This record gives sequence, C-alpha cells and structure tokens, in this order.
Amino acid sequence: MTNELTIRNMTRNEVDELVSWAANEGWNPGLDDAELFWETDPAAYIAAELDGELIGGGAITSYSGNYGFMGFFIVKPEHRSHGFGDQLWHARRERLLSRLNAGAAIGLDGVFDMQDYYAKGGFSFSHRNMRFEIKIDKAPEISTDTDRYVVPLAEISLEQITNYDLSCFPAERTDFIKRWIGQPNALALGYRQDGELKGFGVIRRCQVGCKIGPLFADNGDIAEALYARLAEFAVGGPVFLDAPENNGAAMALVEKLGMEEVFGCARMYLGHAPELDHSRIYGVTTFELG
Repeated sequence: MTNELTIRNMTRNEVDELVSWAANEGWNPGLDDAELFWETDPAAYIAAELDGELIGGGAITSYSGNYGFMGFFIVKPEHRSHGFGDQLWHARRERLLSRLNAGAAIGLDGVFDMQDYYAKGGFSFSHRNMRFEIKIDKAPEISTDTDRYVVPLAEISLEQITNYDLSCFPAERTDFIKRWIGQPNALALGYRQDGELKGFGVIRRCQVGCKIGPLFADNGDIAEALYARLAEFAVGGPVFLDAPENNGAAMALVEKLGMEEVFGCARMYLGHAPELDHSRIYGVTTFELG
C-alpha cells in the first residue's frame, strides 16, 4: 500500500459510481444525471486512484472556456482525513484553470463547514443557495389567468431559451440546455406572454421525489405559476427546490408555498463574481454543474 494518489480523467462507468456515492451521501441525484452530466463535458470528471482503487472524484466543468464550475466532490468515507481530498481538490482547481480562458471565473456550491477551506483556495463568498422541500399531495391550485401562459418548453425556440438562460447563468450553455430540457423522466415548461419568454423551469425525477431546477422567471407570480404546473408532475412525493437567498422574491415564494429548508450551500467564486440578473433566479439548475 502507498499514499501516492493517481489523478486522472474518469471513465464513463466511473461517473456512474460517482453518482452512486452521491446517492449514499444523501445528495439525491436525478435518475438520468450521470448520462446528462457526462454528455455536458466528458473531460470534466477527475478521478483519484489509490493502489488501483477509485477512492474519490469530482467535476470541473468548463463552459466553452468562459466559465468553470467545480462540483460533485466526493472522497469515499474510509479514505477521508488522510489528505487525499486536499490533493484531489487542488489538482481539480489547477486542471480547471488550465481549461479556461484567461480571467474566466470559477464557481462552486460548497457545504457551509467547508467554506473556510475553499476561501483558502482563493474563493470568495457570494451568497447562500438553500434547499427547500415540500410533499406534494395534490396538484397545486393556479390562477387561470396565469395558467394560460404556461406552455411546454418544446414550443419555445432554443434561441429564446438560451438567451433567457444567459441572464441567469454566467456563460452560454446551449448544448447542455438542449439535453437538460429534453431529458427523460422530466417535464420542462415555459411562460410565454405576447410571444415573449418570461421564465422557464424543469422538474426531473430523482432517487427520492423530484427536483425543480432551474426555475427562472421575471417575477414571483410567474415563478409561482411555473412551480404549480411543474409540481403536478410530482404528486405523491416530495419536491426539492434550491433557491438563492440573495433573491428576496424567491425566499418569499418558498415561504408562501410552505416549503421547509433542509440543506444549503455557499455559492463562492474564484475570480470576479459574474454579473447575473439575480432577481430572475428562483431555483438554480444543479449543485453539481451550476
């Protein structure tokens, strides 16, 4: 036995293993996350191998070199507290920096007790993203006036969707959006009024219940209308929404809906924090890819 890690790219099968570890950690991945995440950026998945055994991994997703995101960082429990996680995290950060254009920012959503560690690695705190949960026993009521504007997202042009997404996410991610809204075991809806897209959301089935993400909208009424129709997809189980604390309207919405806070992460950035329309962000897409 040695204490020398091999840091390398993951295989596709190892990403399945990483997702299973995430499930064991209680992260509740989506049923199709492994394939969708891999298709987004196969070079993003970095493995830590010790004596031929996969003991850790994580993602370092690059969005066309213009923005990076570090997520999915896991070390197997029996190999923690030996410095392996520290080696893997720093190797991932350096690899991601080498994959990005000069000056591009890197984001992450880190658990609160790791915030000081990430700060030592150059990351600065931006805000908290809080996970909320609610059990959906029946389809939520919705105003008939707003309901008529909620349509399948497939009826909206990809150009409109990606343009809206760019106001809420730091880089163009057309290929990801196309796969994300078309994934199986999911429902994607838009809010279209007078031919203009004013918000959209996706709900996907997970190992437990469903997660809504993203949920982007011009205002709280539109976000609520989208939420109500998305939540119909999840009747009989819990729904989770990762809402940013720096959007007061998002916090008001989860309170109005009666959702319970169950988890949270610190959004942090290495480099300049991206300029986003935070008032439109009612739910982030994923903690793993941003």
